[in-house]
Amino acid sequence: MYNGVATVSLLVISNIFMTMAWYGHLRMREFSWFGSLPLFVVILISWGIAFFEYCFQVPANRIGFQGNGGSFSLMQLKVIQEVVTLSVFIVFSIIVFRIDVRWNHILAMLLMVGAVYLVFKK
Repeated sequence: MYNGVATVSLLVISNIFMTMAWYGHLRMREFSWFGSLPLFVVILISWGIAFFEYCFQVPANRIGFQGNGGSFSLMQLKVIQEVVTLSVFIVFSIIVFRIDVRWNHILAMLLMVGAVYLVFKK
């Protein structure tokens, strides 16, 4: 139980950093000092943020993997990761980019919940 909670918690933190690294620069571009940076510098900044993603992602997988005494198979870890990634991305998009959630976004999330159900089915 502890392994499962720790794994998912670390994956959420990891994905917050990942989403900031991958998409945060799109919003930061609105600031004059950031918008004038060369692409190479933006890549380095994103890479620096992504470092922290790995600092949480790798332990999450090590703790959660059944082969290391964790709660999840490799396939379950991957599906959990994808659901967490898209969930964090949706929240990030709503807060940072003020997107409108539409019916197809909700349907996509429900289908992902179905994927989680199927991957955990014995």
